[in-house]
Amino acid sequence: MKIQERTGAGAGRSAAPAQPSVGDRLPTAPRERKPALAALAVLLILVGALGATMLVLQAGDRIEVVRVTRDIQAGESVTSNDVTSVMVAADDSVNYVRWAQLGTLTTLKAKSTIYKDTVVMGQMFAAKSSLPAGKASVGVALKEGQYPADIKSGDIVAVYRVGDNSAASSSGSGGSSDSTGSSAGGNLLVDKARVSSKSDNSDAAVSTGNLSLTLLVDQSDAAAVTQAASAGSVAVVVVPGN
Repeated sequence: MKIQERTGAGAGRSAAPAQPSVGDRLPTAPRERKPALAALAVLLILVGALGATMLVLQAGDRIEVVRVTRDIQAGESVTSNDVTSVMVAADDSVNYVRWAQLGTLTTLKAKSTIYKDTVVMGQMFAAKSSLPAGKASVGVALKEGQYPADIKSGDIVAVYRVGDNSAASSSGSGGSSDSTGSSAGGNLLVDKARVSSKSDNSDAAVSTGNLSLTLLVDQSDAAAVTQAASAGSVAVVVVPGN
């Protein structure tokens, strides 16, 4: 009797674990949609694409303008040997001098020093030379030996009176002083003048040795330099300060 009862008690049990029915699964929360974030992402993509398009268009819209290849001093004109052309992005707010306007540019004068590799603007030039206050522009014609061979526009030079007239003037005013020291001190006309321009006739300078310079000096020194220049008694020496 006892054996049968145990068998009957275990007969109703199943060896496999019971599986929950489909209706017993826990419900999942529905995914929350965020349309505002999606719209913002689309907007950012459109803005980025528009910006890239504008950059490409601006890069393609370029113009040819003038750039100087050497320092241009105040009151000096630009020649075709002093410039080159470069491409820049077109901008109506910038008064570029276009390469096609180079012929007009060569008739104008620089208002102030324009340094090498500068892309020039129209406002840098004027129809007339405008000298700095208290300055005068003096032309001198020099013979070979009265100037350094490598002198160029923009150099700072000292101006001396040379020749027989200078020696006589120096000895007459020097008294019993040492003749060498008196001559050196009495001959100096200007301790610092700037070479405003140099003669462009390089072939003539090579063949004859003569050179023409335009010097920017103080107005108080202009008369003495002009007098010495008219007598052909001027020499220039490049000094520190360049």
